[in-house]
Amino acid sequence: MKMHNPPHPGEVIRGLCLEPLSLTVTGAATALGVSRKTLSAILNGRAGISPEMAVRLSMAFGTSAESWMNQQAQYDLWHAERRRKEFKVTRLATAMPPVEMYTPERIAGFERETQVDAETLSRLRERVG
Repeated sequence: MKMHNPPHPGEVIRGLCLEPLSLTVTGAATALGVSRKTLSAILNGRAGISPEMAVRLSMAFGTSAESWMNQQAQYDLWHAERRRKEFKVTRLATAMPPVEMYTPERIAGFERETQVDAETLSRLRERVG
């Protein structure tokens, strides 16, 4: 689900993890096994959550690494979407080609030439009719 202007994960760490436990940046950085400078950059929105940091946060605060990565992805995507008009992109294809392009022969070719799984092939066959 899209979020409207999601907070930077650093704000979440500060507000939901550090402040309730009365942790200082130095104390939290030590517990996470990172430098104060690294944690400070995240808390102040100058750096994002890396996969390694997500694992460290999950270990320290009993959360999932995926939740931290999802927060970072939502934040990054929201900001990228705001810049959408700046991107110089040429559309190459639609997300899903029209049904007419999926003939039984083409589906059989997918089976022979690719590693398409049985479920995907079944859905293509249903779409073609």
